[in-house]
Amino acid sequence: MDNKQGKQSLISRLASSEAFLSVAASLICIVIGLLLGTVVLAIINAEHAIGDGLMVIIKSGFKSPRNMGTVLANAAPLIMTGLSVGFAFKTGLFNIGAAGQYTLGAFGALYCAIVLQLPWYLCLLAAMLLGALWGAIPGIFKAYLNINEVITAIMFNWIGLYLVNDIMYGKGQSPMYDLATTKTFSLRKVAKGSMIPSCGMSDMFGKLQSVTIAIFIAIFFAIIVYIVLSKTTFGYELKACGFNKHAAQYAGINDKRNIILSMTIAGALAGVGAGLYYLSTVAEWNPQVSTALPALGFNGISAALLACSNPIGTVFSSLFISYITVGGTKLSTQYYTKEIADVITALIIYLCAFSMLFRNRIRAMLTGKNRRVNVGKGGND
Repeated sequence: MDNKQGKQSLISRLASSEAFLSVAASLICIVIGLLLGTVVLAIINAEHAIGDGLMVIIKSGFKSPRNMGTVLANAAPLIMTGLSVGFAFKTGLFNIGAAGQYTLGAFGALYCAIVLQLPWYLCLLAAMLLGALWGAIPGIFKAYLNINEVITAIMFNWIGLYLVNDIMYGKGQSPMYDLATTKTFSLRKVAKGSMIPSCGMSDMFGKLQSVTIAIFIAIFFAIIVYIVLSKTTFGYELKACGFNKHAAQYAGINDKRNIILSMTIAGALAGVGAGLYYLSTVAEWNPQVSTALPALGFNGISAALLACSNPIGTVFSSLFISYITVGGTKLSTQYYTKEIADVITALIIYLCAFSMLFRNRIRAMLTGKNRRVNVGKGGND
């Protein structure tokens, strides 16, 4: 009888646990997405769909330390853009401007590093401040003019991109632009003191220099965001405005201030993501050919959706997306294009639209199972 009571209690707790239901729904999205991805691989090249397709994507990350290092290096900025989008989601806003905020953050970090030769933490602070500034603008338009943040953020994405490119290029004479490489100067050559330290991590991952403590900084920010949203009065007010702005106003909460602060914080998080990416020397910015917005800004939407906007879940969803992406680059071009990994990721994210359906189905199954346990006990006695 005690075993049945314990089982009933466990099932009841699981059925009422939003965290468990979110994780279970996300796992279902991943599994179904991988199965559908296998179908796509089979349609393209049935003979190699498993061995040279799906298994390469799954195994590549663990195949060598350098591959895993690449996963971590790319996951750090993705965590930050995922937090940026997820934070705004939690407060009832859609921050589609993470790409523009990321761009301004990249400029702030690189300018302070290449031109001012500042330490990495001050460069990261500059990236945060510029990202916050670019995020605050759509928030101000939303709060005082009731202009949808999606429209404003999309416009400022492109304004930010071409503004940054123009300053960085400077007609080929900017102190940030290297004519020899047609990119910004490499921090490894001109500003080693501005690089985020590795603290021995590069040696752990096949001497890959782009593996730094950036991943730990990103996880730290995820924990801070979780605490702010879940454990503080400020976070409660932000979420209250997101749930029902008019009810929040009635309760005495300043909704305009919270809208602006929400977008400002979201922008700051995206800016930090760019700082982590470029100060880890994963890549250099190319102002001449960067006519497309940074993909990491939009991939943050995928990470946030897969994690159901949970800050801690965003860490794991970002690692997963980074892992799949790196695995896709290892596919043999003889059989598949490397972009197939993006197709599989897109399938998984598309399925996230059905996460609420999956959650409700899981809850119904657990509730039904709990009812059967009660019946097995002889009713509700």
